[in-house]
Amino acid sequence: MMCMITPVLLCGGSGTRLWPLSRKSYPKQFVPLVGETTLFQSSAMRLSGADYGPPLVMTNSDFRFIVTEQLSAVGIDPGAILIEPEGRNTAPAILAAALWLEKQDPNAVMLVAPSDHVVPDPEAFQKAVAAGLPAAEAGQLVTFGIAPTHPETGYGYLELARTHDTADPQPMALKRFVEKPDITNATAMFDAGNFLWNAGIFLFSVKAILTAFRSFAPDLVAPVQNAVDQGKPDLGFLRLDPAAWAAADDISIDYAVMEKADNLTVVPFAAGWSDLGGWDAVWRESEPDKDGVVTGGNATAISCENTLLRSEDSGLEVVGIGLKDIIAVAMPDAVLVADATRAQDVKLAVSALKQKQAIQAEAFPKDHRPWGWFESLVIGDRFQVKRIHVHPGAALSLQSHHHRSEHWIVVEGTARVTIGETETLVTENQSVYVPLGEVHRMENPGKLPMVLIEVQTGSYLGEDDIIRYEDVYARS
Repeated sequence: MMCMITPVLLCGGSGTRLWPLSRKSYPKQFVPLVGETTLFQSSAMRLSGADYGPPLVMTNSDFRFIVTEQLSAVGIDPGAILIEPEGRNTAPAILAAALWLEKQDPNAVMLVAPSDHVVPDPEAFQKAVAAGLPAAEAGQLVTFGIAPTHPETGYGYLELARTHDTADPQPMALKRFVEKPDITNATAMFDAGNFLWNAGIFLFSVKAILTAFRSFAPDLVAPVQNAVDQGKPDLGFLRLDPAAWAAADDISIDYAVMEKADNLTVVPFAAGWSDLGGWDAVWRESEPDKDGVVTGGNATAISCENTLLRSEDSGLEVVGIGLKDIIAVAMPDAVLVADATRAQDVKLAVSALKQKQAIQAEAFPKDHRPWGWFESLVIGDRFQVKRIHVHPGAALSLQSHHHRSEHWIVVEGTARVTIGETETLVTENQSVYVPLGEVHRMENPGKLPMVLIEVQTGSYLGEDDIIRYEDVYARS
């Protein structure tokens, strides 16, 4: 009988190679890049079923409510959600998950996976996990290697002791880890037949991985243990202790443990996989047409070849004529146009925008909050117009502002508005005025989303001009 597997989803990344759609404030795992669901939702669904327990999620404070909202949208009830005070790479994150699980079930088996990968055949992946489970239960550290489809310089590799049968995902011995190669070595490894891409997906028992950490990365154990032990519950989340966490080394699981351990097993997987590490990967996974063209949203391609065109704004049409080997992605506030062969250099654009202090470098047009989201429609001198979407039953904090007043016009649903001591129901096509300095709150008492237009006027309109008095989401 198979034991119950606890999925551990790593969900703290902020990839830049898929800018402008992926940004620090709303990275690629939360975006429907391929298909209707987001990469995070697809990952959680792939690691669910009769043999899987509720997922344990490692994320950061900014993403905690996005995680719960997206899991709820696909009918998955999460287990623990551990909040990392800052990114410290994969080794501390996995160690924290293992130490937390040890308290719940010291015999647990954990399946660690990034939350931003694409696996088109979830059933085949679960079969590969089942194939590796006996080795994991026996104390092996199991990793999953992807059968390469082409020479790739963007991944590390796993060298097997012998060639493998891609049709039969059976556990095999691992000879060594190989760093990301140049194209010459990548081609040689692809031709050799006994190298796999390192996907960063692992299966092991809590006992085995903790033994490995204590053997090969003992200096990491104490600070991470303290961060877990001194963590504070917060609305169903566990906030790891910031001071203890800061003392942990910033190091990957490969460097800390895997490259030193001698109880490693690899399960080859050849049923399709991508980490969507660039727009070229999105193009490949989106099933280009006979001319090699992929379009998304309001995009039209005329006489184009090997080209990706996407519009992420319903009011913005993107048209390409006679393009070849081009990537063009349009957002409401930024447009990327790049040669397809330079897809991996998109991160350079983010660095350049940071240098010029452009907000588009990291900030997403839609600002997601635990109660919903808002987006700026117009920003001018001393005024700003926003669209605000509030989930059913959700409420903004009780707050005031030093520098701005606000006009609210409800365009969908009903708002319960508190201004000072007065509480009012504001319905569609009605408006209300919030004077500068007045304590106020907005709630959605209904069962449908509530949408309003907010017009701010004042000398300063930044999001940090908020004094919170009460907040159901415990934000400071």
